[in-house]
Amino acid sequence: MSMTTVGVLRETAGRERRVALTPDGVALLRRGNLRVLVEAGAGRPAWFDDQAYAEAGAEVGSRQQVYDESGVLLVVRPPDDLAALAAGRILIGLLDPLGDPAPAEMLAAQGVTAISLDLLPRTLSRAQPMDALTSQANVAGYKSALLAAEAYGGFFPMLVTAAGTTRPAQVLVLGAGVAGLQALATARRLGALVTGYDVREAARADIASTGAAVLELASGQQTADGYARELAGEAATRQLAALTEAVPRFDVVITTAKVPGGRSPLLVSQEALAVMRPGSVVIDLGGNVAGATADTRTITDHGVTVIGAPNLASTVPVAASTAYARNVVALVQNLMPEGILSLDGTDELLAAVLVTHGGEVVHPRLRDYQKETR
Repeated sequence: MSMTTVGVLRETAGRERRVALTPDGVALLRRGNLRVLVEAGAGRPAWFDDQAYAEAGAEVGSRQQVYDESGVLLVVRPPDDLAALAAGRILIGLLDPLGDPAPAEMLAAQGVTAISLDLLPRTLSRAQPMDALTSQANVAGYKSALLAAEAYGGFFPMLVTAAGTTRPAQVLVLGAGVAGLQALATARRLGALVTGYDVREAARADIASTGAAVLELASGQQTADGYARELAGEAATRQLAALTEAVPRFDVVITTAKVPGGRSPLLVSQEALAVMRPGSVVIDLGGNVAGATADTRTITDHGVTVIGAPNLASTVPVAASTAYARNVVALVQNLMPEGILSLDGTDELLAAVLVTHGGEVVHPRLRDYQKETR
């Protein structure tokens, strides 16, 4: 096994069409004297064929060959066959250890070093080129507006024709992080009248910058990493009541509010869905809608279309994979500046993303979780 070999695995998660490294990314890694080994067919769901990888300087082999010969393995999401990872390997991807800690414990037991891009602190300026959550949220926000326009039975823009004038769709976006702001901007470009809401006071200026109106409801705080802090108790109850009153005024609602490592807040209640106009559309990216099911489109008894879409970036595989590959390449180049992997635990960036190392779970939040559950 050579520690200078970077392997790319085909994604095994259902409906996942992204690939962790594109041919352009291969070329960048090859310039750093790294050998790149790609599993045959890994890029096919994202329309990158094996020949394109070979022309970029990668070798193409079987899945077993990638596991056997790669010191560093790149994925988008954790593979189904985690048990195939041998001790000493390094796994890099969007591993979601705060949402599902069990794989981290398994990887630690196997002696695998795991690095999760979704733990990158947005406040660390040199980490910005590696910020996969932001790049994927941009894609998801864009696609959410297109999906809403497709599902909505009317026009998004106001149209003036010989047959009369149609009013523009009223679109509400709940959550003004990266995905929410992109959804607002895209819906506005499509001609809708857009309104945004976020629990963070600081997000109001961001919403207004897209040209959207700001829905004035309860306000809250954000974490040190720049994410929204979950409301609790009476504050959460008041927020839900206010949203239940506001949501039915809109034709389309897109929810994007997530709390990393925490429970997604309920923003669209059954009561709100029950009084929305027939033909209205709700797109749930953040897990914020009562009764919504992931990757499922349902129509309520009242004629409201509800679409659970937690993995929308995967439905735009070319753009999403290209952006993700740039994030991964930036991280690998940071960790392997001379083609030799360095796991210096004193580095601020590495300390933030390192999940397992040396047979142990090393991330502070996961270690706390282990103590609580034992």
